[in-house]
Amino acid sequence: MKMLILNHAEVEQLLPLSECIAVMEQALSALARDEMYQPLRTVIHPPGAAGVIAMMPAYRAGEAAVFGLKAICVFPGNPAKGKDSHQGGVLLFSGETGELLAMMNASAITAIRTAAVSAVATQALAREDAGDLAIIGAGVQARTHLAAISCVRRLKRARIMSRNAAHAYELVSEMQQSFDFPLLVVTDNREAVVGADIVVTATTSLEPVVRREWLAPGTHINAVGTYSPRAREIDSATMRSAALFVDRRESALHEAGDYLIAAQEGVIGPDNIRAELGEVLIGAARGRTTRDEITLFKSLGLAIEDLAAAGYIYQKAKQQDAGVWIEF
Repeated sequence: MKMLILNHAEVEQLLPLSECIAVMEQALSALARDEMYQPLRTVIHPPGAAGVIAMMPAYRAGEAAVFGLKAICVFPGNPAKGKDSHQGGVLLFSGETGELLAMMNASAITAIRTAAVSAVATQALAREDAGDLAIIGAGVQARTHLAAISCVRRLKRARIMSRNAAHAYELVSEMQQSFDFPLLVVTDNREAVVGADIVVTATTSLEPVVRREWLAPGTHINAVGTYSPRAREIDSATMRSAALFVDRRESALHEAGDYLIAAQEGVIGPDNIRAELGEVLIGAARGRTTRDEITLFKSLGLAIEDLAAAGYIYQKAKQQDAGVWIEF
């Protein structure tokens, strides 16, 4: 049997953001209907190591049953070296025989599917006329989120804030020609957030970069940067006052520092999670209830998202004879 190998550029070519948004909507809906199996990831933090490694398995049932496994290293210091902080591979296995079908670049899949999920959340939860975007962070996720959010809302402007202003200016220089709305560099988090309709946090910060007093009524937030129980981007006052949505309850209760730190402070509890995003998509839970409600989607990233993306890419690669196919 031949195995498919896809590099970063090939994944990007086969998985346009506009197509990935639809794939993620289908995957999250399937998860809410219990058609996909999603255990907690395993994260290994070796003492003294420069990064961590996470193992993220998933399974999709049905006629084309398939197993997926993403092995991903997260190295926070990589952006300073000009590299993505996420490095690894996504493996696809036959659900019938267990044979290895494909190995794909995980950095590319992670960047695209994370932003696509935020676009799904924005489409489901943000006000229809939301058009003022703030992005805190200027790395890989900032770039893909800018493109993804513009797919689901007609944006009037986007403000970019980075601790390293040079990175923000690089993003604007690189991407402005792709959009008909202005991309503006701002100098602090407050300046980015005040007046925004949609806020994306895509940082490696350990402390909040968004505070409740900065948020206008009706703002929607996509909090995507933190993955550790000890780090958060959103302050406790916002966690308390916002309508909170997650990709997976179990993951949020075990891994999301934005939730866990606020819970340790006694500000919120499990009942503050209104719904998983997939539950909103299939109509099993309510989304935004009023125009002035602040909605917050806490994204940790799920293995079923990687599995769905890899499965979609695999079928396209077969049709187009893309990538490298080797006997394995």
